[in-house]
Amino acid sequence: MHPMRINKVAFIGKGGVGLLYGSMIARVLGDDAVEFVMDDARYERHAADQLKINGEPSNLRSVRASEATPADLVILTIKTTGLTQALDTMEAVVGPETRIASLCNGITSEQKIAERFGWQRTVLGICQGMDAVFLNNELTYDKPGEIRFGASPDTDPAVVADIAELYSRAGIAHVVEPDIKRRMWTKLMMNVGVNQTCMVYGGTYGSVTERGSEQRRSLVAAMREACVVANAEGVAIAESDLSQMVELLETLDPEGMPSMAQDRIARRKTEVEEFSGTICRLAAEHGIEVPQNEWLYQRIREIEASW
Repeated sequence: MHPMRINKVAFIGKGGVGLLYGSMIARVLGDDAVEFVMDDARYERHAADQLKINGEPSNLRSVRASEATPADLVILTIKTTGLTQALDTMEAVVGPETRIASLCNGITSEQKIAERFGWQRTVLGICQGMDAVFLNNELTYDKPGEIRFGASPDTDPAVVADIAELYSRAGIAHVVEPDIKRRMWTKLMMNVGVNQTCMVYGGTYGSVTERGSEQRRSLVAAMREACVVANAEGVAIAESDLSQMVELLETLDPEGMPSMAQDRIARRKTEVEEFSGTICRLAAEHGIEVPQNEWLYQRIREIEASW
């Protein structure tokens, strides 16, 4: 693929992360250069939503997939529960030179994207360190966080360079990772602990890191199991990475909460399959015991079923 200057960006997923980065890119490229592409049914449901970002009305546009045209870059900021639908929606905005970046949770979305659209144009990525809360059509955040991304073995290097240049222009903190797979597993390890524990206990960043508490025990136990599974998968993460993640959680707003705890409040289907679902599946392949993740998986499914 040829090096290109990215001037039109399509987001799939108009939640907290999409609005946060979409608004940052729109400030530089203009509101017309950023669009949120939705399947037509979702568009009908949400096009009239009055969204606010840190109290200010948002002018970010939504576009029907049936009316969308190819973008220079597509960024996926959906929940993985909607990935199959999102891939169909993307057909409209992926042209021959379109680059694709996924900021979905977990470690499986890029594989599914690449199966449909090719690894050459796809980068692996995560975002971390933001404290975004998106409830009742209002996004609030203090920390915009950062994007960590990098190439798969088959990604065209020009694609990585072009996306990095756009993030720089938009003032989005980012790091191009030489070993992005390790970074993704580290993030998954944290999510398996913090998202699931806060969901099950109705917790916050404050309660889940409280010393000596049952929630902190759940947090660390679930993360440690994920670490063992990662090692079995050939990914070198260690106890020091786990400690670093717990320390990071201790710096977040104690009243704040991760997305899965917000799902519990809003009664939305969670990404449990991407978290303990992935850990339990891989653990079974390697003959590893993961009782904490099994328990969290079961509890989350029970809570969802009670809605």
